[in-house]
Amino acid sequence: MRKPALAMTAAALAATPLFAACTENASSATGDEKDPRTVTVTSSADACKLSATSAPAGTLTFEVTNTGSEVTEFYLLGADGMTIKAEIENIGPSINRKLTVDAPAGTYVTACKPGMKGDGIRADFTVDESGDGPTVSADEQQQVATAQANYKAYVNDQSDQLVTSTQRFVALYKAGKDDEARALYPQARAHWERIETVAESFGDLDPLTDAREADLEPGQKWTGWHRIEKDLWAPAGYRALTPQQRTAYADDLMKNITTLDGRIAGLDYTVDQIANGSRGLLEEVAGGKVTGEEEAWSHTDLWDFQANVDGARVGWEGVKPIVEAKDPALAKQLDERFGALQKLLDRQRSGNGFAFYDRVSATDKKALSDAVNALSEPLSRLTAAVLS
Repeated sequence: MRKPALAMTAAALAATPLFAACTENASSATGDEKDPRTVTVTSSADACKLSATSAPAGTLTFEVTNTGSEVTEFYLLGADGMTIKAEIENIGPSINRKLTVDAPAGTYVTACKPGMKGDGIRADFTVDESGDGPTVSADEQQQVATAQANYKAYVNDQSDQLVTSTQRFVALYKAGKDDEARALYPQARAHWERIETVAESFGDLDPLTDAREADLEPGQKWTGWHRIEKDLWAPAGYRALTPQQRTAYADDLMKNITTLDGRIAGLDYTVDQIANGSRGLLEEVAGGKVTGEEEAWSHTDLWDFQANVDGARVGWEGVKPIVEAKDPALAKQLDERFGALQKLLDRQRSGNGFAFYDRVSATDKKALSDAVNALSEPLSRLTAAVLS
């Protein structure tokens, strides 16, 4: 689990032009002139300082520098302070990273989250109406429309499959058929992981559904996938849940997955959300799967790893025709590095699944980590290329 991503509420999307992601890119600053669509963000242990509290509508770039001693995250949230419009996570101390997003006029909330916990350090942010209009060819309009339609169909299909597989999983778990439940667990979760950045955009549902024990806030009740995981792969000294408790946790998971499916059905996606989502899924891999922190008891991290890569690839391939026309070198590099990472994952296959992560050698884990990092660098440039 990690928090990000890019789905908008249906109401917000209704006000977003179909080709909003193609609004004119921020013009380059010349001399001492500052680009009004580039906002610098300094995140420290106790502050989140932005160089501006407003910007013109269009392609915005947030240049985030972490001056604190802990890993931080940066979010652009909707006016409700919950809906994640865009985010960038895993920003280490002294690291600078950029978040590019196409933002229509409206009110937003920014948040830095030092230590990656809590509500973060928040402030209001305004995107003003702009007279800059889009300059989009007919061919690019068609490419954008195709990318949006295909991605929506993919997310909706994965969400539907998530509901079906979760229903089967919780039925097995409640019936005490633990071996069958353990076998289905990583397969059911794969549908969540493929659309994780969309699922995590709902700030109320994500912690109820996918919180890891190590990430719990003080006083937070632990529910969801990983609560059940611990019960199925019980560590030494663990007190098993009663049948009544099993039913309660299983029903709660099913309720939240069903709610998620209903919300996803009403969403549309702009091309910057698709591109940022692809980048965000690789960050999920780097932040939890490749480290073995995601599935602490089942060690089914490689199933999650593959599913995140699947989702990232689908996002990339959806916008690939747009990038090929604008930056063919980047398109070629992304194809090559997706391919290299997939070859390493394929070496870990075992039967219908993968090796358990606690049995993967340190050498192989290092190779996977290096391949993720190699892919993350060009993927971080994807959104800017799409919006250029």
